[in-house]
Amino acid sequence: MEITGGSCRLGLWYVHVWWSNNRIYRVRFASTGIPGPVPAMIQEYCGGHPVDLSGLDTVACEGDLVSSRIYSAVRKIPYGSTATYGEIAQQVGTSPRAVGRAMAHNPTPLVVPCHRVVAASGIGGFTPALEIKEQLLALEKKAKSRKGK
Repeated sequence: MEITGGSCRLGLWYVHVWWSNNRIYRVRFASTGIPGPVPAMIQEYCGGHPVDLSGLDTVACEGDLVSSRIYSAVRKIPYGSTATYGEIAQQVGTSPRAVGRAMAHNPTPLVVPCHRVVAASGIGGFTPALEIKEQLLALEKKAKSRKGK
């Protein structure tokens, strides 16, 4: 099995993706791109199209760890919707702080849409920059409203 890496644009950022077939191993945001292909579904998503990325497999959900259960619950948040750290914690039987830690260490953002997890009193955090989370939420809201028309 050969893992391929590449990047595509997301506004002012690049999304780096390391993948093989339908399996995503790592996703990162960066200020510079790397040459190579990216799965078409991720390209479409970054282009502002309402794409359901649940068809992609991710290493994040492997095993029976608390973090993998958190990632599986987060994958169920619908496109254009959000859930709080507390809501995810309640579903999985852990604490909101554990959910926050898992989101900060998510190996495959977008595929595990950690940007859809927000604080009860605001947007919450995002690595490497909060502006990416804001951009992703705005992109989904806009695409969802276009699709609904």
